[in-house]
Amino acid sequence: MRKYLFLFFVLCIALTVFAQEPEQGTTQTEESPFSLGVDITNRYVWRGLNLGGNAPSIQPALDLSFGNEKHSLSVGAWGAYSVGGTQTFQEADLFLTYSYSEMFSVTLTDYFFPDDNGTSPKYFDYGKNSTGHLYEATLGYSGPEQFPISLVFAMNFYGADARKINDDGSAGDIFMSKYVELGYAHSVKGVDVNYFIGAALDNPDEDKGEIGFYGNESMGLINLGITASKSIDVTEKFSLPISTSLIFNPDAERIFFVLGISL
Repeated sequence: MRKYLFLFFVLCIALTVFAQEPEQGTTQTEESPFSLGVDITNRYVWRGLNLGGNAPSIQPALDLSFGNEKHSLSVGAWGAYSVGGTQTFQEADLFLTYSYSEMFSVTLTDYFFPDDNGTSPKYFDYGKNSTGHLYEATLGYSGPEQFPISLVFAMNFYGADARKINDDGSAGDIFMSKYVELGYAHSVKGVDVNYFIGAALDNPDEDKGEIGFYGNESMGLINLGITASKSIDVTEKFSLPISTSLIFNPDAERIFFVLGISL
């Protein structure tokens, strides 16, 4: 797996070279291929799961994109770090996304959850049964403005996924856990509104004590809710994007109310 990490950085360098500013005498009309930012949320809730405990979360992002309206490629990193509270949580992910016509996308994500107490697996351990990395493939669709639905299908294919239990009680193969989400987005008087419904597609064997990757004991809805977002003008040249999400996890019988700001 180390070679894939090496290829990731080679790809980043290659995209940077191709996206260099034009030579003197030419005109630069495109924006920088780099984008960076940070989100701050009162809780880190992902696919109906409260991953950040009872603490706010700082979520930095760095992205390098290259392409045109037809084909585009993005590589980047995303993280989440809880601040205070009784539970601490860290996440550091790498991703690679190919998009076609801004409607279809394929994403490969390397999830990793480090800690500062030395108990997490080492970052460069990619062993099948020992790695702390989790690899996921995602297929996405975003409909046109006339029909603004979105559809996401995600599947874990290697690493620290939930495992099946063999008849003798030993750990078996990974579930290759699957998740699907349907969304609908529209704008209401300057407020962007997105409705979403997501489900875990795996059906663990309760008699063996299996539990799904999303904490589910059976196939079912785990992520149902609404997100509203808008930008608040602070000055003539600066606005602050904010969002609020009301999220239900019917399977776990949980509810979350999340506030986020983006910088």
